[in-house]
Amino acid sequence: MRDNENRFAVPEGGESPAVHTQTEAPLSFASPTEIVELPSGGKLYPVGHPLHGRDTLEIRFMTAKDEDILTSRALIKKGIAIDRMLQNLIVDKTVKVEDLLLGDKNALTVAARISGYGADYQISVNCPSCEQKGKHSFDLSVLEQKQLKPLEDLTVEQTPHGTFLVTLMKTGARVQFRLMTGKDEAEMVGELTSKTVKKEENNSTSQLKRLIVSVNDNTDRRAIAQFVDNMPVVDAKLLRALVRNLTPDIDMRQDFTCSHCGHEEEVEIPFTVEFFWPK
Repeated sequence: MRDNENRFAVPEGGESPAVHTQTEAPLSFASPTEIVELPSGGKLYPVGHPLHGRDTLEIRFMTAKDEDILTSRALIKKGIAIDRMLQNLIVDKTVKVEDLLLGDKNALTVAARISGYGADYQISVNCPSCEQKGKHSFDLSVLEQKQLKPLEDLTVEQTPHGTFLVTLMKTGARVQFRLMTGKDEAEMVGELTSKTVKKEENNSTSQLKRLIVSVNDNTDRRAIAQFVDNMPVVDAKLLRALVRNLTPDIDMRQDFTCSHCGHEEEVEIPFTVEFFWPK
């Protein structure tokens, strides 16, 4: 947490400031900030990226103006309200939300939610055992970062460009790939909402076509798309597993106890509209 006490402009001695007259300067106030730990630790961004080697990022607390962004019907309709709000909160304006790795973006999202609405997240949850729906409260302040497997255990090499190299098992192809960013997520969501149900089924291949940078040093996008379409299942599963295991993130699992049957289980915290629009 930053030294936020000095931001309130209270005189020494703890006395309240005098009431301003019309001829005095307006009340000066700067929003408090906090330091958010990045799950990536800055280790997975390429050289030259503003977050390369940085393990934290400073953001402001949410304000009434930021809430206006979240409730903008135009921004909600476009699906960019949360991204626009997060961009507004980031103190270092060289950092763009669309360039953040998804796990780092998730960490900022949770921190912003806590600063605006508190750590208590009440949401309706279906019990995995009795399937009854009931209200449950999750504590967002105790979420921890996911522990990633060492690269040597995943048989991949990291490059200075923030990408990874792997030799596929079946085809023997040397594939260079990267991890998902906020921009990738937004574009894929946009693609899904504009497609028919039948076309939505190719979501996994669409992701691989986006994340693969080169195949045997060939960077042609059409060649990569053709390679993905004809990739053996075993190779596709390996690539998807690598992306999942290499992606830094926060652990959104938490203990759940059903109020109906008493069943206890660790569940994934549902991310619904109530996360930023609590009832």
